[in-house]
Amino acid sequence: MLLKRVIFRNLLRNCSTQHVEQKAAHVPVMTEEVLNFLKPNSNETETIIDMTFGAGGHSRRLLEKFPNTKLIVLDRDPIAMHYADKLAEEFPFRVVPLLGRFSDLPVLLKSKGIKQNSVDNILFDFGCSSMQFDEAHRGFSVSAEGPLDMRMDGNRVPNSVTAADVLAKATEEDLFKIIKFYGEEKQAKKIARAIVEARYLFKKLTTTKDLADLVESVCSEDHRLDKLRRKTHVATKTFQALRIFVNNELNEINYGLLLAHRYLRVGGRVVTITFHSLEDTIVKRQLMGNMIDNIVNPLPLKYMSHSDFVDEGLVKEVMESNWKMLHQHVIVPTLEEVENNARSRSAKLRAAVKLK
Repeated sequence: MLLKRVIFRNLLRNCSTQHVEQKAAHVPVMTEEVLNFLKPNSNETETIIDMTFGAGGHSRRLLEKFPNTKLIVLDRDPIAMHYADKLAEEFPFRVVPLLGRFSDLPVLLKSKGIKQNSVDNILFDFGCSSMQFDEAHRGFSVSAEGPLDMRMDGNRVPNSVTAADVLAKATEEDLFKIIKFYGEEKQAKKIARAIVEARYLFKKLTTTKDLADLVESVCSEDHRLDKLRRKTHVATKTFQALRIFVNNELNEINYGLLLAHRYLRVGGRVVTITFHSLEDTIVKRQLMGNMIDNIVNPLPLKYMSHSDFVDEGLVKEVMESNWKMLHQHVIVPTLEEVENNARSRSAKLRAAVKLK
């Protein structure tokens, strides 16, 4: 275990140095639309929380365009914090970096003296960032060989479950549910069976290539295209499912939106960017006032603790509150942006103002 931590620290140090010195490959999605909907008052000092800092693309544009704006930037990825620290040096006294998940926000904001009902605007850009996909050793990418890790927090949270742990220990039924619900994968039953059969053959699935090859062998006759009509790997949805489960993403998104309501002032705005239907459904339920319950995760499986942090009082507060949508139809990227940045092809932007 000690050797594993030393290796991870060295990897993090090397990758962080490389990331800080080089320009980030991540291209922020729908930046102009984000700036338009957040619309800080240029004559007053306003506070914005960027809840998904990543490589800081949206934050940088906000700082450049609105000189009086102060940003609190949150990310659960330790590597992202090196970008945030660099941005804080470039824009003195205007950037406050915070390392943690959405569910850590109350403690983090309290430590900085930020009170409820005091924040002017909040931005969410959900999903996995390009820089996480681009680093093979993080295990997110189906096309780059690396260990089956997929933890957005890296090794920051001790004993946190990796994708390889799930594949090695989950029952066939649990694997089916994970892949079916989180990946929306039609071949989930066959893939789950193949994963369990691999155990009986004493074949450990420890790398992204191991898993991608296994899924491809099961779905060899299945040819898939993305929204740009490009060929996509048949294991993409399985990778998505494991990533969402390992990082407890849906509950974190749900709770993050509950907290956005609690910390925004009346008249404050929230802007969200989602990349698949599971994320977008949670956003619609919250902003349009038809959230079914406080726990959106359908799979409280035994491999990790799923969302014990949402209290009924907070949910009741949101259910009795009002959001007003700032647009009639969901906002999608322009054709020009999709051509220039393929990652934006599935993005959906929603914006709302807190009424009370």
